[in-house]
Amino acid sequence: MNAKTEPALETSELIKHLHDPACYDHPAGPVRVIETHISWVLLTGEFAYKIKKPLDLGFLDFSTLSQRLHACCDEVQLNRRLAPDIYLDVVPITGTPAAPHVNGVGDTFEYAVKMRQFDADATLDRLDAAGGLTARHVETIAAVLARFHLDTCAHAAPDSPWGSPDAIWKPVAQNFAQIAPRLDDPADRAQLDALLRWSTAEHARLTPLMAARKRSGFVRECHGDLHLGNLAWIDDRLLVFDCIEFNPELRWIDIQSEIAFCHMDLLQRGHADWAWLFLNLWLEATGDYAGLALLRYYAVYRALVRAKVGAIRSAQTAGPEHDAALAEVRTLLSLATALTQPPPPHLTITHGLSGSGKTTVTRRLMQRPGAIRLRSDVERKRMAGLDALAQSGTGVGQALYAADATQRTYRQLAELAGALLDGGWPVIVDATFTARWQRDLLRETARMRTRAFHVRDFPVPVATLRERIVQRAQAGNDASEADLAVLQRQLETEEPLGTDEQHEVERSDAN
Repeated sequence: MNAKTEPALETSELIKHLHDPACYDHPAGPVRVIETHISWVLLTGEFAYKIKKPLDLGFLDFSTLSQRLHACCDEVQLNRRLAPDIYLDVVPITGTPAAPHVNGVGDTFEYAVKMRQFDADATLDRLDAAGGLTARHVETIAAVLARFHLDTCAHAAPDSPWGSPDAIWKPVAQNFAQIAPRLDDPADRAQLDALLRWSTAEHARLTPLMAARKRSGFVRECHGDLHLGNLAWIDDRLLVFDCIEFNPELRWIDIQSEIAFCHMDLLQRGHADWAWLFLNLWLEATGDYAGLALLRYYAVYRALVRAKVGAIRSAQTAGPEHDAALAEVRTLLSLATALTQPPPPHLTITHGLSGSGKTTVTRRLMQRPGAIRLRSDVERKRMAGLDALAQSGTGVGQALYAADATQRTYRQLAELAGALLDGGWPVIVDATFTARWQRDLLRETARMRTRAFHVRDFPVPVATLRERIVQRAQAGNDASEADLAVLQRQLETEEPLGTDEQHEVERSDAN
């Protein structure tokens, strides 16, 4: 028997016999197996067991028992960061492939990760397929990941190999090397070649930023495989599981690479509006707008990661399953190509008093047709080291809301907007813009970059504004601290839109 095929045959026999409930040290119902391209997961009822395939795919190596044990231990340790109640232990499998005992005694010939089992239909990819995914799920993903990236992920040491421009390029190049031999259609190969040229040029252009990001601490020990299939909704809470344990260079990454996968996944599933929502809420929580210059590069990489998995699956299957895998590869190549060809960026600012509905309307606009939204209420507090929902306790014209603080806030908004425009992103700035100098500042930001500039006006009756402000204060779930005194100051000091600004104005009916 060939030495390269023997482990695979033995493991196949093992999986067949592990269907027997008697193999386990606890009561087990009918055993069901889920197979991926790198592992098997056995569902026994209360517990699930994950066994790694004895493979060497270049980007992972499970070819020896010691390597599989090491990967199992890493999987439990790393996944406990986000799913401590799910990942329980690494257990030995003893006996023989024909008569295995999970967590048995005697010589160990294989290992498994023991997990608390949850409903497989609770994963968000299946929830989406059933039509059950909602904006609330997306909002929760953004919030959980922002906390994870800010508070939990270890930072790469400056002298570590992870996250350098060369380390970033290695898996990107590997995608192309592993996809290309599995594509027979000349049109598919031509599309892949065009993506390789784009990725090569973008990597060269972005190399200084990549190096700066590592120096600034944005390379962290992330999850590494964030897509809807690795997210689940259990007991009305988000579960994030199955991080990458087998290759540290795929886990120690820029946090922008991490969110690019979830962003891309939502795009692939036809949820462009939620992809923009996820991106905006994560950015609002983290403030990492500077990193967006890298996002498209990483999103293309992530699309090709998934294309690589599909290409590997197409080579391992035949018939309808092969055709489906190849169709997915082509869909992902098309998505990656679209990501390299974004529409021209533009800048839109709002104009309206507190309570006029700016944030509600711009939330819709940032999702469709899609844009990056900057909020003065959030950035003002971020500059002061405060959380968006924190109450500063300052009065009208004082501290955070003094004239000099307001000038700094609008200058910061202009600087952020300019950098986003330079990165090719459409931008919406959500602020009152009641003073002419504020509007002129952002208008000049767009003009310097020869980008289209629009003013979204919110004319709302004063009585309605007062009612909304009271309701918002009672709810306590918005970053704005504007009260009736603030509204009165705005009414007294507002500089209306000039006749020379009218050609830029679009009016919103936020009544």
